[in-house]
Amino acid sequence: MSSGIRTRFYADVMAFHPEVTGSCILLVVKFPDGTGTKFIVDCGLFQEKELSGYNTELPFEESDIEFALITHNHVDHTGRLPFLVRKGFYRTIYLTKQTRILIEPALEDSYRVLKSVAKRENRAELYSTENVGTALAKMLGCEYYESIQITTNIKATFLRNGHLPGAALIFVQISYPECEDINILFTGDYNKSNIFFDVPSIPKEIAKLPLIVVQEATYGNMDSSEIEKTYATDVAKAIREEKTVISPAFSLGRAQEVLYEIKLMQERGEIERDIPIYLDGKLAIRYTNLYSKLDIKEEMQDFLPDNLTFVDKEIRQKLLCDHNIKIIVTSSGSGSYGPAQTYIQEYLGRTDAKILFTGYTPEGSLGRRLKDAEDGDTVEVGGLLVVKRAQVGYTREFSAHAKADEMIEFLNQFENLRMVLVNHGQTEVKEQFAKRILKEVKVKHVGVLGREYFFRVGAYGLIKTMGTKFE
Repeated sequence: MSSGIRTRFYADVMAFHPEVTGSCILLVVKFPDGTGTKFIVDCGLFQEKELSGYNTELPFEESDIEFALITHNHVDHTGRLPFLVRKGFYRTIYLTKQTRILIEPALEDSYRVLKSVAKRENRAELYSTENVGTALAKMLGCEYYESIQITTNIKATFLRNGHLPGAALIFVQISYPECEDINILFTGDYNKSNIFFDVPSIPKEIAKLPLIVVQEATYGNMDSSEIEKTYATDVAKAIREEKTVISPAFSLGRAQEVLYEIKLMQERGEIERDIPIYLDGKLAIRYTNLYSKLDIKEEMQDFLPDNLTFVDKEIRQKLLCDHNIKIIVTSSGSGSYGPAQTYIQEYLGRTDAKILFTGYTPEGSLGRRLKDAEDGDTVEVGGLLVVKRAQVGYTREFSAHAKADEMIEFLNQFENLRMVLVNHGQTEVKEQFAKRILKEVKVKHVGVLGREYFFRVGAYGLIKTMGTKFE
């Protein structure tokens, strides 16, 4: 084959998210015969307040996108799918069967939150409930490890990913007659293991291929040895001090892991089994009930602690006035929305409470503002001014993201790694992790995905980089 054919067969890879949320990667494929294909991987919502203006922008013609691939069911990777539909996308959205089960309540809940925010800020809704229904109707659930021939030249395979149930690494093969394939693996948000299910190794036939990896870097500046497991100790101490523990947790994955940790604490005798445990948040409760329908380990089917109550509005009102010892696991994980905000309004001003965050609290979130506030400071919580008297703590032990050393280990399993594109992380973290890859991984090129540059790649890796025109 001629080098000219190789040069003309390429894919442009570009991202529209500068940092962690709003994940959306566009691939523009050009074939030697002059035809092409455009598709996206994920279409997430920007959650940081300073980036929220990007939510109304999709810097491509939506009707030109031939298909969408979804790595997992978190709003920062799926939250703008209804907006994509509203703007003109009309083709198929591919995701795993488990994610298809989980995504419907997620999009419905996200719509309710966005509708409330739009009303409060006196601006138009990002999309309608009809757009949600249309997006769901376009989704096709796929089996793990089954190759799907999406177009004549492109097939995709969803591989198990420990990030959460339904999550996938997506292996994309782009082919053309008499040309070498372009093989790209998208990690999405990646974790090497999960307590609820087994995560198989990457298939050997994929690990041997010439490969380009688009690798997340959320914790690219931290090794797994730096993570301290403090949740059980902090909760047990608060209970001994006769405090109520409020644990904001993400509805999917995190809430269930926290409940399981509380169950283990009961089994280890670290807290008494008669201490009331509560789970509040419609979505968290719905997901917890859905776990029985997912492909999880048989021994994990019974992961709920003793003395657990699912909270409704009536019970919530009683809990807000209750000064007895208890543990409340509640959404949202950042504290900004849902019943978590209501509990924080009440308990932040009380000395008999500990608010213990179990996940990422982005800039502008209530959890971040509580972290930055000193004891005795006044904090605005849902329109109320509250003096911070409760203890406020944070733990990273439940993080569903691999750390830098684990991601390096992941990359080193590939025998013919042509390029790594570092994605999904704060700017300085992505740059730091990219430098580490160059030192510790056998790979020729390492790039950082963001809004400034995109990368033209072929079967043999990088062809060239180019600046974007995004503002």
